Amino acid sequence: MSVSAKVMKDKNNSVVPGNYLIPFILITLLFPLWGFANDITNPLVAVFKTVMETSNAKAALIQFAFYGGYATMAIPAALVVKKYSYKRGILLGLSLYAAGAFLFYPAAKYEMFGFFLVSLYILTFGLAFLETTANPYILSMGSQETSTRRLNLAQAFNPMGSLLGMFVASNFILSALQSDERNSAGNLIFPNLSDAEKATIRTHDLEIIRNPYLILGLVVVIIFIVLYFYKMPQIKTGEVSKTSDIFKRLVINKKYREGVIAQMFYVGAQIMCWTFIIQYAENLGLDKATAQNYNIIAMALFISSRFISTFLLKYINPGKLLMIFAIGGSATIIGTIFIHGMTGLYCLIATSFFMSLMFPTIYGISLKGLQNDDAKLGAAGLVMAIVGGALMPPLQGVIIDQGTLFSMPAVNVSFILPLLSFIIVAAFSYRSYKFHLA
Repeated sequence: MSVSAKVMKDKNNSVVPGNYLIPFILITLLFPLWGFANDITNPLVAVFKTVMETSNAKAALIQFAFYGGYATMAIPAALVVKKYSYKRGILLGLSLYAAGAFLFYPAAKYEMFGFFLVSLYILTFGLAFLETTANPYILSMGSQETSTRRLNLAQAFNPMGSLLGMFVASNFILSALQSDERNSAGNLIFPNLSDAEKATIRTHDLEIIRNPYLILGLVVVIIFIVLYFYKMPQIKTGEVSKTSDIFKRLVINKKYREGVIAQMFYVGAQIMCWTFIIQYAENLGLDKATAQNYNIIAMALFISSRFISTFLLKYINPGKLLMIFAIGGSATIIGTIFIHGMTGLYCLIATSFFMSLMFPTIYGISLKGLQNDDAKLGAAGLVMAIVGGALMPPLQGVIIDQGTLFSMPAVNVSFILPLLSFIIVAAFSYRSYKFHLA
């Protein structure tokens, strides 16, 4: 091979080719947006349980509404992108995101739990558009050989938004809640107050919840304006296929089909681990704000691991590395279930290290080899799989509401659901590595 040919090959196989650098940066800036939304919302399950005086199972409808929006809008988002462009899909997603965030104002004013659910549902219509669009857009900005590494690099900035969301939740929501004030024995005062006192506190706390979402809506509007006026590259898609033909090809694609299932269980595990870490810590006597600080530590591990795993993917097959991480996550969750006290909490925190690799790698493996419109609609299926985050937390909430199971705290037992999820991810990664040549 000549020197010039080698230089050209290295250029073509770079993670982000120079002609896509600015568009890559702009689209990567979107990734923290859904990370922030995810992780400022996760603690609301515990908050609404207290302030609205409801069960864990009903409070977990927050996650049902949030992640249900993905399932509802992922396919329509893909069809919009297929008919128009990646940029059009992103702008529509930002519009829906901002609308859902601004709806927190009337939701807090009328103090209706259902109104908050609707607001989150609409907000995640926007997130479905963004994820359905941004992920395949990033994959297309270079060669297929580097596509999984490129997506892992972009996804590495997602948990930075998550970390910021956790920080805001801890320091500007949870620490300011009057409903979480406790007596000298560490017990909540709120349940024993009069109806009038509860009403005053409820109004205060719902306004505390509302304010970060209003600011978030303004930030999203600013990003919308920047992207609206920037000329983004048009990725050539070749011949346009009929939607029905695409569906048929995806359904018979074993690797893709199994990837959607693995993604659904992974997202369910992630949301359960990050949502119910507060209940796990509260069972150990910690308050919500302190518990959320442990969630921040978990996210810091997640971020560092995302960069480490992106580097390792240069040397280790994606399917093999995913299998190693799935086994590691299973081990720490077993510790979470069976080890009581702070050590169990530390195991739950450590699980985030192993989760970091999973979403983008399952995504990349599942879409590898898909062309043009197949990749666009395939991306929608993988975003729809985020519905796992809607279905599994309410089920875990039902388990936690039992109080005690098998002579163990029910909150510990409830983490059997993430364990089963990691086993399914491990099975997918093994099959992709051994049989699908990921």
